[in-house]
Amino acid sequence: MPGGHVVLSVDDVADASTLSHRIDAALRSGALEGLAGEEPRDQDDAMCALLTIYDLWLSPLPSVDGRERFQNHPVIAELKWRLEQRFLARLAEWVPEEQLASTDAAAALRRIARMDTAPVYDWLATSATWEELVRFLAIEGGPDGGFDDLVAVCQVGITGPAKVVLGANFWDEMGGGDPDEVHTVLHDRLVAAMGLERVPVADLPPSALDRSALNGLLATNRWLQPEMIGALGLLELQAGPRCRAVLRALHRLQAPADAFPFYEEHADTDPRHGKEWLDGAVAPLVDAHPEWGPRIVRGARWRAELNGRLFADVHRLLTTVPVTVPA
Repeated sequence: MPGGHVVLSVDDVADASTLSHRIDAALRSGALEGLAGEEPRDQDDAMCALLTIYDLWLSPLPSVDGRERFQNHPVIAELKWRLEQRFLARLAEWVPEEQLASTDAAAALRRIARMDTAPVYDWLATSATWEELVRFLAIEGGPDGGFDDLVAVCQVGITGPAKVVLGANFWDEMGGGDPDEVHTVLHDRLVAAMGLERVPVADLPPSALDRSALNGLLATNRWLQPEMIGALGLLELQAGPRCRAVLRALHRLQAPADAFPFYEEHADTDPRHGKEWLDGAVAPLVDAHPEWGPRIVRGARWRAELNGRLFADVHRLLTTVPVTVPA
């Protein structure tokens, strides 16, 4: 789902001149040498190219269909590095270093969560039509599109109390061992009940590509593990109120029964997850590694910045452009 990771393919990008199209085609043919030194056409193409590369790490194997064997090919590695340096430079422009000083990373994340109010959720709860709600959820992707995989990656190499807290969070994502209650299964039920369709990449705002690419950036770069902990912690802190707003919209618009369990689960558990993430994972990790504090805050600020850009864009898109959904 777009909120977690946008799975791209040649069919998503009809223009064969784009770098993302050329990468995908080269991965399918195995003729990668011709990509050496290639440049994206524009910023959107750069982010689509990164997402195409991130598919090799993060997408289900059937969807990449053998292309994953090239994830560490020298040409792909060079392209990934070069495009990521530019993405990191943009993130640094949006979140300058002077915003990161903090003696208490957990308290800083709580402040960031309170500051990022996302008015679009109030609009959803009170005013959006059914068509607008469907379109929003298709773009936004739920509070944890792919969150279970991200939490699994986030734990690598961590020990002690923080490992236990992150492991417990992952187990909740797994429905406590009940396959029917796994959060991605609940999301599948939501998608079917509401008729959510995958939004073509060409129809996604650039901010949606950026936010999805942030997950790939953090999950495929071990050196950014502290930033990943901050970004996912902010997601947990903010998911509860946002899910409650979506539930208000679902009740107001009399949604089908299967649309509710996913958001009900997150409205109930994510406030607890957020507190546990900060008190049981962030705090002991910063105690053990004080230099992680500003970096955890940086990851949270990156996520907040990209959230704000996406939600503003989607709110503007849905309230100024007529919205229709397939019958």
